[in-house]
Amino acid sequence: MYHSIEFRLKGVAAVETAGKHRLEQVVIQPGTRLRALVKPYVVESDMGPVEAADLILEDGSVARGVRFASFSFLDE
Repeated sequence: MYHSIEFRLKGVAAVETAGKHRLEQVVIQPGTRLRALVKPYVVESDMGPVEAADLILEDGSVARGVRFASFSFLDE
């Protein structure tokens, strides 16, 4: 299920685009809105576990390892 999300914090995401073999670093500005499938998981950091997700965008590209703290879900 696709969700509408809005980024609250400026951040960098590693984006995988179909047909390309390399990840591209993309800067995401606060206020950016998009629709994505959210695939959550937990990663370990120096300060303990962190909730993150891979965001599968409608165009088929995937933003890997986006922290949940950087975005919020919008009412649909």
